[in-house]
Parts: sequence; structure tokens; C-alpha cells
Amino acid sequence: MTGLLIALFALAYAAIALEEPLRINKSAAALLAAGSLWTVYALVSGDPGRVQAELGQSVRQSAEIAFFLIGAMTIVAVIDAHDGFALLTRHMAARSLSVLAWMIGGATFFLSAVLDNLTTAIIMVSLLGRLVAEREDRLWLAGLVVICANAGGAWSPIGDVTTTMLWIGGQVTSTAIVTRLFLPSLANGLVAILFVSWKLRGKPVVAPAAVGDGLHGQDAEQRLMFGLGLGVLLAVPLFKAVTHLPPFLAILFGLGIVWAVGDWRNRRKSADNPPRVTIAAALTRIDMSAIVFFIGILLAVATLEHAKVLIALAAWLDAHIGRIDGIVGLIGLISAVIDNVPMVAATIGMYGLDQHPTDSFLWEFLAYCAGTGGSILIIGSAAGVAAMGIERMGFLWYMRRFSLLALVAYGLGAAVYVIQSGVIS
Repeated sequence: MTGLLIALFALAYAAIALEEPLRINKSAAALLAAGSLWTVYALVSGDPGRVQAELGQSVRQSAEIAFFLIGAMTIVAVIDAHDGFALLTRHMAARSLSVLAWMIGGATFFLSAVLDNLTTAIIMVSLLGRLVAEREDRLWLAGLVVICANAGGAWSPIGDVTTTMLWIGGQVTSTAIVTRLFLPSLANGLVAILFVSWKLRGKPVVAPAAVGDGLHGQDAEQRLMFGLGLGVLLAVPLFKAVTHLPPFLAILFGLGIVWAVGDWRNRRKSADNPPRVTIAAALTRIDMSAIVFFIGILLAVATLEHAKVLIALAAWLDAHIGRIDGIVGLIGLISAVIDNVPMVAATIGMYGLDQHPTDSFLWEFLAYCAGTGGSILIIGSAAGVAAMGIERMGFLWYMRRFSLLALVAYGLGAAVYVIQSGVIS
């Protein structure tokens, strides 16, 4: 059975990696993987009761992540629908590209910790179209956005899907992840900012000929929804710390608040002045395909966990690599090629909380490595894929100019964390 499960998972993962040439959506491949793996596992195990209990546990864990992502993505969609992020353009005035690089990099790093790296990358790369006319200059700044978005998302429990998975699963706590990963992530982002700022030194900012401010004369409504949405997202870790309830409930609670306030603002709208957006309309703007992909891949990996495949893999890595920092560092490098969500899901299945308790070295270092390792290649992270699509950034263009930079930044941040943790022997 083990060999068949591994073969099915490998086949499904090949379909995910070859999504574009095969023209089969990766969400479909993930669902096929989940369905086929659980079917084989149920038929071969001979214990329907145990399989149903294990499936129920896996569904609950996957649903918590899916509910959280749906709530967070909807709140972000509401802010964006009100042009709330266009308010950022008012604070991005710079005469030189080197100064703009610091502003873009810094804003991306901190904004991705509040939102998530994918959303932040989309916002910031789109924002570059309002600020910079020269395409080559925009590409350099877009590459900077990819690295800073991934670095910023790594040190926040809501900044990256993989970090959120570890937080919801109890492997890390919000306070520990913020305090212990901030410096490594900052080191990672600063390397990129310093290099791009140096690369663009002496070049003036050439703005597009005509750029609208995107505010549409509705400052009060924009500021309200922007502030309320960010406030709700920031309050999620606090809610979990105070109530000890799962984060998905906090984000859904917050979405209810945003929804109620939005409806309250819209109640006085007339036919001549219709509401700009409703929450129901914002729900249609979120990427449900991504949600379905996460559900499918998490359920597929869960099968390997219950079948003890991941435990055997952990034993093999321990025997051949030995050092846990080396194992996690390798996982981070692999995430430059393979999506970090199944990598982290597999690692969670490989190592238990009894062996590596909450906030231990393994989980925190995994959050950093899986979050930032994807910057090494443009296809290694959702932020990179988004920048690739918006600016039509080429794979080879990024690899020649940013891959080595991202690798150096990754290594420096990892060294900072290892030194900070005092585990160098």
C-alpha cells in the first residue's frame, strides 16, 4: 500500500507542477490526489471505522485553515474594492528610485505581515504601475517586492499560509513567531532592499504621464473600511490569545463586523448614489480555486501521515542528514521549486508535538525557511507567481538578477535565526 500511495501522490504532484503545459488546473489535481489516496487507503486498510475517524480529524484541520483563508481574503477584497490600498500612493512620493526602493521594500515587508504575502505582492506590484513608467525599473522593484513579501509574511502568524498552518496546528504561538522570526526575516528583506537600492542609485523616478489617484472622492468611506479591515486582521492573534478559540472563528467574527459596518454605511445609499460594493459582491472576488487547492493538498498529505509514510521519511532524513537545522534548511531550498504548502504539511506529519513541542526550534525555523526559500525562484512562491503575471516578468530574467540575491538573503536570515537560538555546536 505504501508504494502505491507514494506513486499516486508523486503523479498528482507532477500534474500540479506541470499545470501550464498540461492545462489542468492544480486545484483539480489536488482534489484527484485527495480522492484517490483516501480511496486506496480505505480499501487496503480493512478498518473503516479507523479510516473514518482519521478522515474526520483531517477534514476538521483542513476546514479551519480554509475558513480562515476565506474570511481573510474577503476582508482584503472589501478593502481593495473601496480603493483603500490606493491611500498608500499618497505616501510613496520619491524623487530617486533608490529612495523609492526603500519605501516599497519597507511597506511590503510590514504590510505582508498584516495581510499575507500574496495579497501584498498583488497590491504593491500593481501600485508600481501608478508610480514608475520605465518597465525595467518596475521589474527591479517588482523583484524586490517578491523577496520582501515572503520575508514579511514569515514572521507573522497571518502573513503566510504555511505560517498560519503552523499557528492553527499549535506548532507555534503568535508571540513567539513574531519576536523570534522578526530579526531573521528583517535581515532577509534588508539584503534585497540594500542591493536593489544600490542597483538603482542615481536614477530618477519617472512617473506615468497620467495617473489617477483611485480615490473617487470617497475618502471617509475608504479610510473607514481600510482602517477597520486592517484592525480586524491585527486583532486575530489577540483574540486567540485571550479566548483560546481557534483563529478561524476570530476571522469570521471580524468579517461579520466588517460586513455589518459595510451594510450600515450602504443603508443610506439611493438609486442615484448606489453602494460602491457589498460584502456579497466581494465574496465573488476571492480566489476560491486557491482555497480548493489548499483543501485538496492538505487532505492528500494527511493520507500519507496516517499511513505512516511521513514518519518513515522523517526517520530517513534523521539517519542521512542528522541535524534538524540541515533538514529544515533543505526543505526551504526545495520550496523554491515545490509549493511550500505541501512541504510544510508533510513536515507537520513527519514530526509530532510530543517530540518537538510548541515554539521549538523545528517549527520556527520551518516557518522562516518555507516562507522565504520560495523567493529563490520566481515560481517558488505565490507572491512570485503574482508578480510574474502582473508585470510579465520572465523566469530567466528573475533567475539571472534575483536568484543569487534571494539565496544570500535566505542564508543570512537562517544564520541570524540559528545564532539567535544558540543552537550552533
